[in-house]
Amino acid sequence: MLLDSPTASQLIDEAVSAVSLAPDNFYEVLDRLPAPIYVTDGDGTIVYFNQACVELAGRTPECGRDKYCVTWKIYTTDGDFLPHDQCPMAVAIREQRPIRNVEAIAERPDGTTVNFIPFPTPWFDAHGNMAGAVNLLLDISAQRGPEYLLEQAHKCRRLANSITDAAATDTLNLMAAKYDAQALKLSRADA
Repeated sequence: MLLDSPTASQLIDEAVSAVSLAPDNFYEVLDRLPAPIYVTDGDGTIVYFNQACVELAGRTPECGRDKYCVTWKIYTTDGDFLPHDQCPMAVAIREQRPIRNVEAIAERPDGTTVNFIPFPTPWFDAHGNMAGAVNLLLDISAQRGPEYLLEQAHKCRRLANSITDAAATDTLNLMAAKYDAQALKLSRADA
């Protein structure tokens, strides 16, 4: 698990060092790190992301266009929608400080969700001016366990029962079945 060795803090430190020490050639270092990592400019526009970001987000971000987040949608752990300009990365850039101890939920375009902990960290040029920010996304979905997955399946079924669109109902029921299967798999692994 990523929280073990190396730790998320070590990985974000390595990523920030790579970006600040070699701003034109940091890609190789970030591509080798075993975590979703992306970089923004000082305005929050995404300028780089690694393949692990695509896998976590379930989409390919658009460099030069997407701002603050690689995710499609983001929510608080209470389920409240969080606009990208209010996400932890946006706060880190606005306040020019690292943001820690926050958990969020990313929604992928296919409707699946990923619980994660972000590590948005501004980086500064040789003159002390903020040049951009680096973010590491730590997927903690597996830590949610079978109970969490069963809860997600229940939410999908409840929503499916409240709408009349047949295609949407089918999709939600399929998602519920996937959550059930993941919960069963985790339960068997724990036994």
